[in-house]
Amino acid sequence: MRIAITATGPSLDAEVDPRFGRCQYFVIVDPQTMEFEALENSSMAAAGGAGISAGQMIANKGVQVILTGNCGPNAYQTLAAAGLQVITGVAGRVADVVEAYKSGRLQPDTQPSVAAHSGMGTTPGMGMGRGMGMGRGMGRGMGMGRGMGMGPGVMPQAAPQATSPEQEIELLKSEAQMLGQQLSEIQRRIEELGKGK
Repeated sequence: MRIAITATGPSLDAEVDPRFGRCQYFVIVDPQTMEFEALENSSMAAAGGAGISAGQMIANKGVQVILTGNCGPNAYQTLAAAGLQVITGVAGRVADVVEAYKSGRLQPDTQPSVAAHSGMGTTPGMGMGRGMGMGRGMGRGMGMGRGMGMGPGVMPQAAPQATSPEQEIELLKSEAQMLGQQLSEIQRRIEELGKGK
């Protein structure tokens, strides 16, 4: 089995990129051995069709599962048509989300998590500085979660508009899950830094 994770860097220590079609990298992992390969996303800067193009590239790599922050309708349709499971609402380090998947804590989605063209907005991601991409770009901006320390104290963005109350509930649940995972990652990093003193 092979899992693809959208990532901000080409390693297991990279953070999950919250966007599917416009992520920086795909880290493809064998969850049993943790062997991986990293692919730069050639669709990241595409004028249009990034989700479809990225979905086709990943489907051709023999991947069965995608782990990402968000996935729009075009990418979702492409992936589902190729028989891939899509799991959104994922945040944290690539290695940690693979472990979460292996333990059964992550479940496949039955629909896209954001509206079409959500990754093309101008809203910058809210980063934690350090250049590690802990931001909540949430697929709505090109900021890639690399703010200059704006993270704590910044009010979260409103969830994208859903077409029904049920879809909005699912989007809000997904956002709450991502925030919980990010809080856990922040607490882990604080503890890690505290031990270094």
